[in-house]
Amino acid sequence: MSGQFKITGAIFSASVALSAGVAQAEQLVVSNWDGYMAPDAIDAFNKATDNDAELVLHGTNEEIMGKLIASKGKGYDVVFVSSPFAEVLNNLGLAETLDHSKIPNISNLYPEATKLSHDEGNMYSLPYAWGTTGLCYRSDLVEGTPDSWADLLQPSEALSGKTTMLATDRWLLGAAMLANGYSVNTTDDAELATVRDQLIATKGTLLAYDDTTFYAKLVSGEAELVQAWDGWCNYGIAENADIKYVIPNEGSDLWVDTMVILKNSENKEAAYEFVNFILDPVNHGWAAENILYKVPNQPAMEALSEEFIAQFPNMGLKPAELMEFEQLRDVGEAQRAYSRIVSEIKAN
Repeated sequence: MSGQFKITGAIFSASVALSAGVAQAEQLVVSNWDGYMAPDAIDAFNKATDNDAELVLHGTNEEIMGKLIASKGKGYDVVFVSSPFAEVLNNLGLAETLDHSKIPNISNLYPEATKLSHDEGNMYSLPYAWGTTGLCYRSDLVEGTPDSWADLLQPSEALSGKTTMLATDRWLLGAAMLANGYSVNTTDDAELATVRDQLIATKGTLLAYDDTTFYAKLVSGEAELVQAWDGWCNYGIAENADIKYVIPNEGSDLWVDTMVILKNSENKEAAYEFVNFILDPVNHGWAAENILYKVPNQPAMEALSEEFIAQFPNMGLKPAELMEFEQLRDVGEAQRAYSRIVSEIKAN
């Protein structure tokens, strides 16, 4: 996911022993979103493996993709990107074909995490976090339980001006695609026109387009119903137990954030060690406990307490349930149409 992530603590282990061989002080460059792994992750990795890695931050998928395409991936070793962008990297020949024998901790992944449609068999990407997009709302302020995308797209008079939608192209369009029963990857011109018109009509009912502070608006009561990624809704739940999350009847997308080793990496062995390090249950479990997103690591998720799941019910969604939703995919040249439509919606 793009944007910055809230950190609620730190449980990262610096003492994990890796099965892969020890690299000799290679300068490894890892690019990730801010706050998307433990604050001491790089130092812990360097200490455990005798590597010399550094972290560089990117704000959005689009930002890092621009740099990778311009440099043909040179200067980077491991990048965290959402799955459609991992798919683009592979299609451009910039992603390394993974040698699973160098990633023993890949065995910690749920079986479902090896069957993702963008990269079945994890040939060039490793899933880091996954989840859904739905409705996050104040149960003490909203009458009844919102259970349809129509509750957001065509809000009641009481909710008008108290709703927000995600600003990023794929998720903004996705809400209307799902509401109309379309694929979240549709490229049909007529369907895209319907989506555009629907979202233009919805715009007049919104408080804001908001990718980063919508949960805070719920906490303050400025907003009462918002489109949200499940983990970000959890940030609101952590501050106010009246905030709830629901997947609409029409469904959700399945979003997946991944780790990709670059084909032009000059530090391949260290890169393999790093992704293997992250896939250790203790290290991968940090993301679940601290950024409140589900991770596709079975022992890491099984280590979460019953109390934790009770506080954040969407963390208990099973992999088989996640796989019922359609995964966001690279739509190729249709991305231009997506971007144009979103510009038209916001300009209206």
